[in-house]
Order: sequence, then C-alpha cells, then structure tokens
Amino acid sequence: MHLSALLDFDVVPLDTEDAVAVLLDVTAPERAKDTGRPRATLQIVLDTSGSMHGGRLDGAVKALQGLVDRLDPSDDFGLVTFDTQARVVVPCGPLTGKDAIRGTIGALRAGGGTDLSSGLLRGIQEARRAGGGRGATLLLLSDGHANHGVTDHDLLRQVAADAYGHGVSVATLGYGLGYDEALLGAVSEGGTGSALFAEDPDTAGGLIAQEAEYLLAKSAQAVSLRIPAGEHVRAVDVVGEMPSHRLPDGSVMVELGDFHSGEERRLLLRLEVPGVASLGTVTLTTLEATYVDPETLTTYTAALPVSVNVVPGDEASGRVPRPEVRTEEALQRAQTAKKRASEALRRGDRAEAARLLDEAGQGLEDLGDAGAPGAPGVPGAAYGAPPPAPAASQAAELRGMARMAREDDLSRAAKTTYASQSGYTRRRGRYEQRSQPPQNPQGSQAPRPPQAHPGPPPPLGAHPPGTAPAPQPPQGAPGSREPQPPQNSQGSQASRPPQGRRPTRTPPTPQQPQSPQAPQESPRPQSPQAWQGAPAPQPPHAPRATQETHPPGTAPAPQPPQGAQGAPAPQEPDGPGAPQDADGGHGAAGREGGPRRISGQDPDRRLSSPDAADEA
Repeated sequence: MHLSALLDFDVVPLDTEDAVAVLLDVTAPERAKDTGRPRATLQIVLDTSGSMHGGRLDGAVKALQGLVDRLDPSDDFGLVTFDTQARVVVPCGPLTGKDAIRGTIGALRAGGGTDLSSGLLRGIQEARRAGGGRGATLLLLSDGHANHGVTDHDLLRQVAADAYGHGVSVATLGYGLGYDEALLGAVSEGGTGSALFAEDPDTAGGLIAQEAEYLLAKSAQAVSLRIPAGEHVRAVDVVGEMPSHRLPDGSVMVELGDFHSGEERRLLLRLEVPGVASLGTVTLTTLEATYVDPETLTTYTAALPVSVNVVPGDEASGRVPRPEVRTEEALQRAQTAKKRASEALRRGDRAEAARLLDEAGQGLEDLGDAGAPGAPGVPGAAYGAPPPAPAASQAAELRGMARMAREDDLSRAAKTTYASQSGYTRRRGRYEQRSQPPQNPQGSQAPRPPQAHPGPPPPLGAHPPGTAPAPQPPQGAPGSREPQPPQNSQGSQASRPPQGRRPTRTPPTPQQPQSPQAPQESPRPQSPQAWQGAPAPQPPHAPRATQETHPPGTAPAPQPPQGAQGAPAPQEPDGPGAPQDADGGHGAAGREGGPRRISGQDPDRRLSSPDAADEA
C-alpha cells in the first residue's frame, strides 16, 4: 500500500493557530500477473418485484448468467431474490454446477412488492456464511422504492455498515428511473461500495460485469485510514462527501473498502494546528492506512508522517498555497454541489439544482486564472491559462448536468447527479473509467447519437438502448492493459510540472535507523505475520518520502526511472540499500529560513515515506 501526500503549506507561523490542507493519495499494491488470485465470494441480491417484469428482469438474468460463466468453479456465488419476501435461489457456495445454476437463474419470474430490507439481510447472512474470514462482496440490484419491511434510510445504512464490519462490502445498482437513489446510496455508503445507476438493461449488464472484474482483481480489502489528533493537531476534518467517523481519542477514521490491483483513491484532509512554540521541523500527525491482503489474510499498516516547518510569522506571511491542493478543494466542493443538486431535483426544484451546478462549474473554470501560474500570488505566466485537466473535465460535466436539471426528466437528472457525486467521491478512478465513451469492436470510440442536451454524457445509465460502456478490466485482471505511469495531481501522466521538479518514489529498501530530525513511529504488527515498514533515514527538505507495503505476490506501483525528465538524479546510498531523495531528505517541511515560494522552488513537492521491503 502506497501513501503520498501534498500540503497546501509546508510552513506554519510560530505561536499562531493555523490550518493545513493535506492532499492524500492511497494506492493499492499491484497484483503480479503470474500469480493466481484468491478465491472470490460474490453474493447477488436481486429485486424481482412486479416492476422488474419484462426487459429489466430479462437483462438482469442475462447479466447474471454471464457472471456465472466468468467466475471460476472454486469461487463462491449466491443469489437471493426479493419481492414481498426474500428467497435463497442459489445458496452461496462454489460454482460446481454452472449449467444448473444458469437454468435456475433463467427461471426467475417477477411479481409482488418490494421488501428490500429482507433481501439485503438474507443476502448478508449468506455472504457471511460463505465468505467466513476471507470476506465477501454483495451487489444489490433494485428498480423501485422499498414499500415493505424496513424503509428507513439510516437503519439500512447501519445494516450495511455492520455487514462491512463483518467482512462483507455492499454495492448497489439502481435500475431504471423509478428506484430510490437516496436509499440505495445510503446502503452503499454504509457498505463502502459503489452506488451505480443503469437506465437500460445493456448498461446494467456492463456495470455488473465490470464490478465482477474489480472483485477478481482485488489486491487489498478492508482498507481504513486513521488520522490521529494530538499535541500538534487540534482537530481533523475530511473535506467533501467522503464518509468518516470520529473515534473516542479524537482521531478520525475513514473506511475506504476494497481496492483492486493498482487502484488509487484521493482524499483531502484539513488539520487544525494550534500555535507551536518552537522553530524548526515538527511532525503534526502520522497517517495510518491498514488493510488485509486477500490472499494471505495478513494485516498490514502503512504509516506516513505529516510534517511542517515552523518559521517566524513575518516569513510565513508570504507563503502561497499549492495550486494542486486548491484545485482539489474546488473539486470536492463540486461534489457537495452535486449532492445538494440531486436533493433539490428530488424536491422538484430545477432552478436551485441548476444554480448549484452552474456555480460549481464556474468555480472550476475560474481555476484557469485563479490557480494557474501567472495569477495573483502565482508567478510565472500570464492570465488566460486553462484550468487543470481534472477541473476542466468536471466543469464540463457540471455544465451538462445543469442543462439536464433545467430540461431533462427530473428523475434521470437526479439519479445521474447523485451517481456522479458518489462515484467521484468514493471511487474516482473507476468513475472516470466508466465516464469514457463506449468502444466499438474495433477499439475506437463508438459513434454517439445526437444528445438532447449538449455537453458530456452522464457517466452512468445514460446510454441509449442497445449500447453499454464496454467493461474495462482493472489493472492486474486478466486481459488488462499494462500498468500506466503514475498520475500527477492534475490527473495527467506524471511529467515535469510547470515549475520545479517532480520527485519520484524510491524502490523497496531495507529499513534504516530513524533520523533524529524526523521522529517517526516504529513498526507495529497487526497480527503474527503483519508488518509495518519503518521509514528510512532522511534529512529534512526532500521533495518526497513515501510509505509503501506490498505483500508477497504483489508488486510496487510502477515508478518512473531515475534520471528521466522531471526525476531527480540517482543518489549514493548511506548504507547498503539506503534510499535518498533528490535533496537527500524526507520531505517533511519547507525550506529553512523562509516560506515556500512556488516560483522555482518545488511546487509539486510531496510528502511520502520510503518504500517498505516485502515481508515473507
């Protein structure tokens, strides 16, 4: 597991209350291609109420039969259906008789009401029984509103959260335009899974197949991030719509769920810093990402110290926030705008929804001037620069959603907006992959019919009948593409940033003694076989330091070679295998003697800790 962070300010003023924003990337280990995958457990909970009659049920049946074909005989598969009551159609277990299971699925018929809670509870029971200590994934498909059993959103969110606490992650797929996206969103939020939207059977089939590919390429499960408070951090907030909860000791816990091979998630944290009474480097907190290797069921923890340089107040007064962090703040505000717009659309308030979406889009478009080199406080270029690529993409999507809010079907607009917010917040990489235009058999982009509303198509469920986004296998899955170079904070492939240099991750190395200038936590095993890599020695002021764990059978995330454009030159080690960053340090703080200036002084300097060696 690899952690990498970028601070908006790496200096804080002496004896002054302040706040620091931390842009954190969490990247799962790459599963080696020549290793077998662990046994998977997939439990399907399918709505077979009367509203599913006809094409919807036929499409779901076809997708589930294809799913049975895709899984190995050793994988566990189960099917629970629900109308006014729940039924175990296929007990969750190994797929030893695929023909019989396909026939059972093909015999499904629709009728009755919608007791979603009974189906969810019975599906969780089956998943827990079959998954045991290995965990399981549950996918709930429904096209309607729950009208029997438990219908309270908060209670169902808690049911899913309890399932996740027992190793079952829960994702949902809303089918058509009549389902309750707020209810399914609450369930997926509690279960740390995706909240998907498919308007037609073909799109639903594509999304089901894609979720299965992610499951089969899983390289980390039950991933959680802990952000401790303490002497130098008074309070912690997670910016945006990512769910989190506060622990009794004041620290904040974020449940990230399962990761497929090489998957990256991004979070933005805000640390409230009390006045620090002494000058120099100080470690504010140490971020801890804990996960389970699905093959060995070993628990690992990766730790990343977050440090700043305390300087006199007059020196800190000239500091300039990093544009990448400010861009992410705007992107997170945009997700909040989407969520509020979806709520407004469910109330029938088109004008309010369009206003929220337009304002968020305008805010992202304005980053081209406000956050670009040449803008006030950002020397180096002129006005008129375009916004960063992720901001431009989201701005265009927001403009399209605003048009939908004004003119399109209310339900379609609300569901598209909600699914976009949920996907971007919780699983940005998967969401952006689904947002790509569908591919034709020759691999080029398939032609789209004329759009009723110009702008980018909604990411989920907006494809006309007969089309579906082609499922893209994630990295590490059979048939997937080779791993791509790491992404920079603007979302493009890592290359030299506009000013300064872009640092690189260091290769796995043996652990070294701690640097007295950078206090760090010692390894803390989570189980008899667990291991946490301790950061290698680093003087202060390097552009980067990373923490990475990759258990047996996985490979580190792809790294750019040393000496490549934008990468620092190789350094001589202090000892056998000891790494050094480009500046010879650990990247914990700003330069001594003054605030960080963007012009010519490492605008993309990241905090990360050195890669950890494999543990047999």
